[in-house]
Amino acid sequence: MKAIWNGTVIAESNDTVVVQGNHYFPFESLKQQFFTDSLSTSACPWKGTALYCSVVVDHKEAIDAAWYYPKPKTAANHISGKYAFWRGVEIVESGSP
Repeated sequence: MKAIWNGTVIAESNDTVVVQGNHYFPFESLKQQFFTDSLSTSACPWKGTALYCSVVVDHKEAIDAAWYYPKPKTAANHISGKYAFWRGVEIVESGSP
């Protein structure tokens, strides 16, 4: 799977986990130069507290477009250290353009 923002691949992995329709990418698959930490958080009753990152490619920013659970609840341990995307980040299969 590939995560694409502003025409650039920002993450790519054959080891994503799908939860509630979202592909969660391993941290190691993210191209770190495109990510900046955010102060935003949200809470999920069964996953825990999510932290966010913004994505910046060629001076175009998708605010809080990536999220992860640094300390997920037991039911969500399988997404620990993995990132999901929204807010315009396109998720496609690796064989797709």
